[in-house]
Amino acid sequence: MADLTSTTQYGRRAAVFGLAATGIYLVMINITLEHLQLLSGLRPFDMRPGGYSSEKAYALLDALGGDGRQYYLTRQIPLDLIYPAFMALTLVSFLKWLASQGVNRVLTQIGAWLSVGAALADYLENAGICTLILNWPAPQAGLVYAASAASIAKAVLTTLAVLTTTIGLTIWLYRRIRDWLKRSLHG
Repeated sequence: MADLTSTTQYGRRAAVFGLAATGIYLVMINITLEHLQLLSGLRPFDMRPGGYSSEKAYALLDALGGDGRQYYLTRQIPLDLIYPAFMALTLVSFLKWLASQGVNRVLTQIGAWLSVGAALADYLENAGICTLILNWPAPQAGLVYAASAASIAKAVLTTLAVLTTTIGLTIWLYRRIRDWLKRSLHG
């Protein structure tokens, strides 16, 4: 009975965290990041999974102007301090649910670590963006490189975490369909 309770709790947690993460993501994509892009005419740092050069970072910071840089710090960054945790909690909870359903524990543990790593990289990216903005107009090239590397790491780790979760879900679905077909053919 305790296993069933924990299984149900993992599923509920994944749903609640997933709804919160989705809500925050939609606000960022449709409001804060959209506003920053309209204001500057350039893609914000958060929307550059391949990273950025010093020249591109300086161009964005300059195009944002003082009000845009302040908006980044006071609107986008606070949302992006909440989102990575909810995203990681969603994936980790869902992976725990998959593990409780018999999906390979090594796969689900790897997915959980990738999810936590993606959140940590996102926080490093946010710290880098804040530091770039606060040091404007004299951000250091090394700082741009570090923030860009965090952006790339976030994108890679997030992709791997979601891919691992998708593989786990595919395994679970395959087993469910296979078992259903066996019952249908033999019953």
